[in-house]
Amino acid sequence: MNRFLKTALAAVVLAAASWAQADNKAIAVDEMEAYLEFVDYGGGVIFAEQIPADEWKKMIVIDARDASQFAKGHIPGAINLDWRQVLAKRNTIPKDKPVLIYCNTGSLSAQAGFAMRVAGWDNLRILQGGMEEWKAKGGFDAAAKATAPAKH
Repeated sequence: MNRFLKTALAAVVLAAASWAQADNKAIAVDEMEAYLEFVDYGGGVIFAEQIPADEWKKMIVIDARDASQFAKGHIPGAINLDWRQVLAKRNTIPKDKPVLIYCNTGSLSAQAGFAMRVAGWDNLRILQGGMEEWKAKGGFDAAAKATAPAKH
């Protein structure tokens, strides 16, 4: 094959790759748009006080912070899966059991949770306020504290 044909072929391959990438982006945007049109208000967010203490042991709890933050402290029983890796490791996350994902304040876990919910994980909830709010509300006892009679 002469140099001109090789160059032309390379240009066609690059153009095809560019079009395929554009098509993939368009498909991804369409999927996210469809998800946002039908998702319930709150997008799978749950507050610590909405989770009764006995429900925690029934859930897969994912700490979406990096390994160093996880090592400094985490919700007991949580597994560490960096928020940037949830899609790459999605095959390790069950679809048939409740899944809760959290980070420090809820912003990174919200991004990871959104990606997982768009990818088809309807069983995934994002802990509103993350670990900081979980601790402030009483941890595993947040639901009991929220429903306890007021002390006067």
